[in-house]
Amino acid sequence: MPTTRWHRSGWALLAAAVVMPPAGLVLLWMRPGTRLLRKLLGTAAIAALGVFYLVRFFGLRAEMDGSGLTPILSFYKKEQHYAAVERAREETKPPADPAPQAAEATDVRPATAPSLPAKPYWTDFRGPGRLGHYDETEILTDWPAKGLPLLWKQPVGGGYASFVIADGQAFTIEQRRDQEAVAAYDLETGRERWINSWPAEFRESLGGDGPRATPVWHEGRLYALGAEGELRCLDAATGKVLWRKNILQDNGAANITWGMANSPLIVDEKVIVLPGGPNGKSVVAYHKLTGEPLWRALDDRQAYTSPAVVTLAGKRQLLVVSARRAMGLTVEDGRLLWDYPWTTEYDINSAQPIVLGENRFFISAAYDHGAAVVEITPAGDRFAARAVWQNKRMKNKFNSSVLYQGHIYGSDEGILACVNAQTGEQKWKGGRYGYGQLLLASGHLVVLTESGDLVLVKATPERHQEAARFSAIEGKTWNHPAIAAGRLLVRNTTEMACFRISKQQLQP
Repeated sequence: MPTTRWHRSGWALLAAAVVMPPAGLVLLWMRPGTRLLRKLLGTAAIAALGVFYLVRFFGLRAEMDGSGLTPILSFYKKEQHYAAVERAREETKPPADPAPQAAEATDVRPATAPSLPAKPYWTDFRGPGRLGHYDETEILTDWPAKGLPLLWKQPVGGGYASFVIADGQAFTIEQRRDQEAVAAYDLETGRERWINSWPAEFRESLGGDGPRATPVWHEGRLYALGAEGELRCLDAATGKVLWRKNILQDNGAANITWGMANSPLIVDEKVIVLPGGPNGKSVVAYHKLTGEPLWRALDDRQAYTSPAVVTLAGKRQLLVVSARRAMGLTVEDGRLLWDYPWTTEYDINSAQPIVLGENRFFISAAYDHGAAVVEITPAGDRFAARAVWQNKRMKNKFNSSVLYQGHIYGSDEGILACVNAQTGEQKWKGGRYGYGQLLLASGHLVVLTESGDLVLVKATPERHQEAARFSAIEGKTWNHPAIAAGRLLVRNTTEMACFRISKQQLQP
């Protein structure tokens, strides 16, 4: 009788599947006499074991893309990532780092004088007016084949905040192990100048973990809001705490599903936040210098859109989009001027509204809801709001649009689109950039895709015209880009980078 070959034995198959699952699959399908059903069941078992190994030993993770339907696979080990962030900060620390100054419940490293003096420009979420427009200088619109010149790149802590830029420094908020940390980086070199951190770790399995709200710089102070409601006013030069509040605790509010994502708004002597508390504590104004409450208003459950100060129908006001309506409030005391119903599935409103003219604004939401242009007109001692047009041609999710020469450009459920702002007519739809973000600069769209590519698209209603594209950072990228002093800053939950985007060579 012929002897049994070792590689056909059940023990060899089991050993191969445990030690090296791909080899086990090969042996399984080479075995003669094994029924197809058993081979299929064995394949499923070996594949599951292989996935377990990839997750356990190599850090395979599956994150959902912006649609919530398609997984994005990557290799990530939290401990190794945090160690890489800490190692990068140590390697770029200046030789003679002064002793840390005391600050309330924080880890603070004092700053040195910024090496790149610059007039503060990109100091707010999405830039001046929260509009997503960059017009400080002309940008390069003829990108090199290999991409924009890279100034620096390094690991970054988790979260979905963007940058604000002032006095030669770039500020953001990150997840560092079990703490949220506001960090200041030298714009020219990427070197960390200080951090201010506190115990907090917001976790959310579908969207992802970490802080969401972009900090705001104003007159030498930085205002940062964590995902669990911690609001801090910091000295922007040193990171020292000037005052702090937890806006959820202070206003009896429960956190919302995807965490506090609204950037604070500085207007006059006030900092406006949206805790969504009951009993008239939904929208709150604190004094920007002391943190003392100035007024509280409304009972709305809040969403994820940041408040803005605008002028509509001749009235300077706060434009707020809550979970179920858009509304205008007086800056002075938060009195309601008008409202417009805007109810979406799961109470998710995340995209920023855009003022189109003297009395109109654009608003959009995903989940098959669509977009509208709303007109505000005086009506006695209040105002009336009515829809000029409403359709499903532009469905912004957490990806805000921009306005340019009478047309609105934005992500229609992951695909770039252009619509006429006056009529709502869709001019074109093309360019599958996923649920990334975009800015407008020099008549072009600077698109940071969901996969971390930078793309330049001409802002024209004629057709989709992609001018350039290159890989900027790795991994799922939902964070907004930022531009100041001719430098383009991008980041996601693991990596950040700075590129030169100005036409002129910058002088330090």
